[in-house]
Amino acid sequence: MKTEIFGTLGPSCSDTKTLKKMFENGMTGMRLNLSHTSLRESEEILSHFHEAAAESGVKADLLIDMQGPELRVGHFSGERLLKEGDCVILTEEADDLSDVPAGAQTLPVPDGFLRHLDDGNEILLDDGKLLLTVEEAGAESAVCRIVRGGILTARKSIKIVDKPVYGPALTGQDLMNLRDARKYGVTSVMQPFVRGKDDLQALRRALEECGAQDLRVFAKIENRQGITQLEDILEESDLLVIARGDLGNDMPLWELPAAQKEIEAVCRQKGKPFLVVTQMLTSMIHSAVPTRAEVSDIFNAVADGAAAVMVTNETAVGEYPAEVIRYLANTAAEAEKWKNKQ
Repeated sequence: MKTEIFGTLGPSCSDTKTLKKMFENGMTGMRLNLSHTSLRESEEILSHFHEAAAESGVKADLLIDMQGPELRVGHFSGERLLKEGDCVILTEEADDLSDVPAGAQTLPVPDGFLRHLDDGNEILLDDGKLLLTVEEAGAESAVCRIVRGGILTARKSIKIVDKPVYGPALTGQDLMNLRDARKYGVTSVMQPFVRGKDDLQALRRALEECGAQDLRVFAKIENRQGITQLEDILEESDLLVIARGDLGNDMPLWELPAAQKEIEAVCRQKGKPFLVVTQMLTSMIHSAVPTRAEVSDIFNAVADGAAAVMVTNETAVGEYPAEVIRYLANTAAEAEKWKNKQ
């Protein structure tokens, strides 16, 4: 079976011309990340997506990536520069960050987050790009030191290292998007941070209530808890997603390749298709040509049995979205040829 090739919708591929070129280069479907938007707010880009698919003669898959149980930093305007060594105060209060004490910044965190903190805890922001340590945990705020700094924007992920803290399987925004799914041509739904079969059963009940029970259900494995419940999760999903971004935050990075191999082996044994995603062509966000390591990563994923591969920021905000798809699709095709010779 030919490998499914997924891009991700975003500003860099929001016009019909670019999307059509991506389909011509081998793309079979696209992901829409609903962590920061909704189907209704994405109506224009979705119109361009469907138009480009029709003009290219592709029966394209539209995959929505739900908010799910992942915790995120609250709303604030613009971007914040968090400098290594500086202090930052976490609070569950108002989102307005315009007035902050000199020498400190304030970041809004989800309701109930602070009660899980203890002095000495480490906190990852934006898929681990930024790192804080808790110096003084409190009921109304937490004083943290910035260990690994960088730029932070609103609604990025926040995670306490070695402390699984999550929200409900489906948010109110998720339920609204599921009700709109048919109207906007959605064909598949991706559930983030699947902790067990209960999360997927909740999703399937919601889909049935919306009359959309025939949509494919993609289960994202993004932490150790998901790995421990893998066999139950496989029973409730149509396709398993090895989401290496957050999965790599839940273990030392050098353990991630083995975890990927083990998940792939279980999927092959159970006959469950799987998708591999995260940083497959990340250098192409700013480069017209990928690294040798990246094309090898894609090749090996397909050679190991991946039914689908996906890129995210590479097409959503990268400078060469059509070229990204060309390398992704062509490398997957070469891996398919190699497999057929074995």
